[in-house]
Amino acid sequence: MDRAAKQEEIKNLTDKFQRSIALFIADYKGMNVEQVTTLRKELDGLKDVEMKVVKNTLALRALETQPYSSALADSLVGTNAVIFAYGDPAAPAKTLVKYATDFEHLNIKTGVLKGQKMDESKIKALATLPSREQLIAKVMGSLNAPAQNLVGVMAAVPRSVLNVLVAVQKKKEEAQAS
Repeated sequence: MDRAAKQEEIKNLTDKFQRSIALFIADYKGMNVEQVTTLRKELDGLKDVEMKVVKNTLALRALETQPYSSALADSLVGTNAVIFAYGDPAAPAKTLVKYATDFEHLNIKTGVLKGQKMDESKIKALATLPSREQLIAKVMGSLNAPAQNLVGVMAAVPRSVLNVLVAVQKKKEEAQAS
């Protein structure tokens, strides 16, 4: 890789580090090509997630402008894949934790969420959270519940009046029949 290509790669990585809400560093040493391809396809299938295998020296240069560079510098040793999450950070965390249990050689080293360093236990905790869409659905359901209850109560009043009128009618019919 010539100097110009390295500079272009550092520029691209700097942009990815700046745009990402969360990022994770995983060591994939010992995984075979099929396993890495499976992981990459799973991550690429997620919205706003990208997995990139980078040279450590280029990643360190790209991280120099980031406030959390010192938190990641010690983790960039060996074979690393950087997973960038530009949207929901829980989805790639779930995928990484799932594959880390399936593939013994995948090791989640560290991560950063909105500038704060996360260790493996925090990443696993993030993976247990519901997705953004699930949280939105729960909030919308909670907001909708009072309106549904109000409609039920409002519908009960005419229903009760109708039931009373039907009972009075039956009583009159019984009185006329006897």
